[in-house]
Amino acid sequence: MKNNKLYTILGLSLFLVIVSCGSKQENAAAAQQAPPLLPFPVSQVEHKTVTGYIDYPATIEGRVNSDVRAKTSGYIEKVYVDEGQKVKKGQVLFKLETQALNQDAVAAKARVNVAQVEVDKLIPLVEKNIISPVQLETAKANLAQAKASYSGVSANIGYATIKSPIDGYVGAINFREGALISPNDATPLTTVSEIDQVYAFFSFNEAQYIDHLQNSEGKSKAERIKNSPDLSLVLANGKIYSEKGRIQTSTGQVNQSTGTIKIRAAFNNPNEILTNGNSGKIRFPIEYKDAIVVPQSATFEQQGNIMIFKLGADNKVETSIVKIKGTVGNLYVVDSGVDDNDKIIVSGVGKLRNGMAIIPQETSFEDAIQPVATLFKN
Repeated sequence: MKNNKLYTILGLSLFLVIVSCGSKQENAAAAQQAPPLLPFPVSQVEHKTVTGYIDYPATIEGRVNSDVRAKTSGYIEKVYVDEGQKVKKGQVLFKLETQALNQDAVAAKARVNVAQVEVDKLIPLVEKNIISPVQLETAKANLAQAKASYSGVSANIGYATIKSPIDGYVGAINFREGALISPNDATPLTTVSEIDQVYAFFSFNEAQYIDHLQNSEGKSKAERIKNSPDLSLVLANGKIYSEKGRIQTSTGQVNQSTGTIKIRAAFNNPNEILTNGNSGKIRFPIEYKDAIVVPQSATFEQQGNIMIFKLGADNKVETSIVKIKGTVGNLYVVDSGVDDNDKIIVSGVGKLRNGMAIIPQETSFEDAIQPVATLFKN
């Protein structure tokens, strides 16, 4: 009997040992299967006033570009200036050969003299009623015609000396000595450009133009243009031009072919760095007042949507689609998808999955939106 009790106790003890070992093994296996929680930086969303920029291709022209053309036909006898030379208004640029014109002037002057003699001869005859006054009037008409012809030839001789119409810089000289030119030539002799101030021409599409007018203060178009922000000009070498520009006017009509509206901005050019025909980019500032911004490092793209991870209940992350209305440096300006009370994961989002639990590490928003420094450069 005692032996049976002993066997029973030993059996029960052995069973408890086996059960205990099994539970420990199951707990160890479960611990191995559950991945450890990882720390991720999170930050409370805040509002910021930030300024972004949009670049528009632009062409540069002198404030005044005056084509120099001949007013009379002739061969170029002398070119007095060179391309790129600075000239004053009234300075001689070209001289046409005038030998034939001088001969025409001598002949025209002789006809004036003959006509004058005829008038002088007829005046006393009319006064004595020897001839009809009609003959005198005819002679006077011939004299006037002769004088007009002489004046025309003299004017053409004057036109043979071609002068600059404005102060400025000489452009390409399209005709040289010996070339026959005429007022009907499609190509001008040259173009003189005034570049103490230059115009930069660029275009808005229809939506951009409406946004610009709506975002500028003023009751009229003129007031809104006056209140437009200062513009920067990015030169062809990638550097920012030293002077700021202002929008002066726009066509105010949409080009039906391109769907754009042409804008003209003016830049002072005291150092004469800019000239007619330059190209560049207008850098137009856009201010986003009191807007929600998120660092681009907090986002990822999925099926064409910009996504972000928010911190939810039990420290689990949840994905959300965000609509973007602008980009400023390393920040997205958010139109929708993030609220003021949201906390977002600001980096390492490539390691996250929807519903995944994390260890949140509180990070200040200012630190979160700082751009990441470049460690390696080519």
